[in-house]
Amino acid sequence: MIYLALSIVSSTGIFVLFKIFNKYKIDTLQAIVVNYITACICGLIHNDKNLVVSEIVSSDWFIGVIILGFLFIAIFNVMALTAQKNGLSVASVASKMSVVIPIIFGIYVYNESIGFQKIIGILMALVAVYLTAIKAKDNSVVTQSLYLPILLFFGSGIIDTSINYFAPDDKIPLFSACIFGFAFTIGCILMVYKSIRFKKSFSLKSVPLGATLGMINYASIYFLLKALRIDGLESSSLFTINNVAIVAVSTLIGLLIFKEKISNKNWIGICLALISIVLVTLA
Repeated sequence: MIYLALSIVSSTGIFVLFKIFNKYKIDTLQAIVVNYITACICGLIHNDKNLVVSEIVSSDWFIGVIILGFLFIAIFNVMALTAQKNGLSVASVASKMSVVIPIIFGIYVYNESIGFQKIIGILMALVAVYLTAIKAKDNSVVTQSLYLPILLFFGSGIIDTSINYFAPDDKIPLFSACIFGFAFTIGCILMVYKSIRFKKSFSLKSVPLGATLGMINYASIYFLLKALRIDGLESSSLFTINNVAIVAVSTLIGLLIFKEKISNKNWIGICLALISIVLVTLA
């Protein structure tokens, strides 16, 4: 379970860094591009397999690298647009509720168990995510640009599902490095386009935090994939525990470090999150 705990900690670290980005007015796209090349380098350093380009291109998982590389950039932009047009709460709920997609995939494709206790735990987890993420003073209109949260929901779910489905058991660092490398390439193209179109120059202050994000981002993917390979722990259970714990811990960090206000609904959500984790873990 240590890999699952480290996945939760590193994924929560991403949340903390994004809050710092906002505080210091860091260009998010530039930092994300730096993050991807850093994460790619981390994967290459961590990789203990021979790096043969022809073998990578001809491998069964290379198509997954291409799909995930596009999705990493695309869904990041969809998330930003959703937050701007529909509100932060809608973006948060849509991305985290997408956990239902890898859960259903695990049950139907991998024939994972689905008992009464597990169903109750999963349903409680979804309610917990909603209550924990929603903000009392958020006046966002969900019906505005409704396609954005829908795209975010399916995109986030497909990313989680694809990472689990395509990742080779013996080449996790190399697989991760290739995804981040592909995402970096696409991100560079987007950054050059924005630079030409909007006359925006690259800011060096994006580098330190972007590099830090890259190391944490790589860790979150690596530990999640390692956790998914734990014998006896089904992916449907793991994704439930992982996502709910990230939402709950991130909310508590927002309260303790960033002095955010937490409503009664948020507290109920955190309590339900803890109960759902216990139910799913013991199912």
